[in-house]
Amino acid sequence: MGLYDKNDNNVSKIFFYFCIAMNQYKKVAFYTLGCKLNFSETSTIGRSFQEAGYAKVDYDANPDIFVINTCSVTENADKKCKQLVKRAMKINPEGFVAIIGCFAQLKPESIASIPGVDIVLGANEKFQIVEHIESLEKQEKTIISNKNIKETRDFVPAFSMGDRTRSFLKVQDGCDYFCTFCTIPLARGKSRNASIKKTIEQAEEIAKTEIKEVVLTGVNIGDFGQGGEENFYGLVKALDNVGGIERFRISSIEPNLLSDGIIDFTLKNSKRFVPHFHIPLQSGSNKLLKAMRRKYQRELFADRIKAIKAHRPDACIGVDVIVGFPGETDEDFMETVDFLKDLEVSYLHVFTYSERANTTAIKLGDPVPMNTRKERSKQLHVLSYKKKRAFYETNVGRKETVLFENEDNDGYMFGFTSNYVKIKTPFNPKLANTFCDITMDGIDRDGIMKCTLLDPIKA
Repeated sequence: MGLYDKNDNNVSKIFFYFCIAMNQYKKVAFYTLGCKLNFSETSTIGRSFQEAGYAKVDYDANPDIFVINTCSVTENADKKCKQLVKRAMKINPEGFVAIIGCFAQLKPESIASIPGVDIVLGANEKFQIVEHIESLEKQEKTIISNKNIKETRDFVPAFSMGDRTRSFLKVQDGCDYFCTFCTIPLARGKSRNASIKKTIEQAEEIAKTEIKEVVLTGVNIGDFGQGGEENFYGLVKALDNVGGIERFRISSIEPNLLSDGIIDFTLKNSKRFVPHFHIPLQSGSNKLLKAMRRKYQRELFADRIKAIKAHRPDACIGVDVIVGFPGETDEDFMETVDFLKDLEVSYLHVFTYSERANTTAIKLGDPVPMNTRKERSKQLHVLSYKKKRAFYETNVGRKETVLFENEDNDGYMFGFTSNYVKIKTPFNPKLANTFCDITMDGIDRDGIMKCTLLDPIKA
């Protein structure tokens, strides 16, 4: 066998270590926009750079390579990408800038026109970024590598590392729903996932670390299995048996996919799943839900909330809401407000509708004036504050277990209970990444729960 035979394992090893030797003094920095799914993928891509010999550094630490993982849910995310490229060029004018993520898939030509951008990688190509950068020098013309999203079929596993407390585990990607306001199916492709067996293997890798909590993430995680033999309920039951992880948290699940089986198991029989759900509503008006092409009506949503609270009155429930969707009248908006007031939900994530290219919603006409959208957003933020405050007040006096994080925030440290109440206590490094039994004492002026530690050794 010749020295340069590509099938020679020894040659492959020599080339691998040669790459590490060449790259060991190169620095790479990452900036992630958007959702937990993006964070899980950035972390996985970061590990691939480190395996190739790069040093991972902060964005401002004069890196040789900047990797910006983009979002395109709102117009602000697009603007943020441009700002980050400009900032990178100020930090290191000779730095190599790579743009990946949803915005990169949707608008590659637009991104390529931003001064300083060297390469734009689409949904498939971003996971081969190390190979792309190894073969390129900084050039005058931006390289674009992204194939049609309809050709994207592979599921690439990912999970975040670096935070000792929790990890975001990607269990699903893509979406088949095509809601009229959403670009995600155009940016990420069809719904897909690995098998339950492969997903468990990823969770077991996380379990080997110091991480105590795993957050399940994806675009539409309840669609796991896409109607085949395996489904999200089966995945949840299998994950519940993974040792070494104390808590599993479901990041977001569509109300029509949140089955009685999932609710019953996670709230009554699970050893590790916590009483916390995040459920997108988007509107409390059935007229608008139909225009959005959502797969449920408000009555089903209310039923899911009641089912959760029947099992666990202390369960935390977050809700996504969109304001200013085309055709939303004052009456439609007040219907949403009144609906939410009557629901036992704990907080709101409020999104102001923004027009997105290639979506059906922009063709509907009857746009809501921007000042009206902003005013409605303010009203729902006030309602969210009241909901969260009321939920926290129901927890005052209760004993709970909190997982503390490891950051010193002006002499205090924070953590979350299983039902997602944010807790504060004076900073103590002994508490970092540990579970502590506490009593919730009261809410401070910032809306954070104060506590008394019940473990005298840790206190």
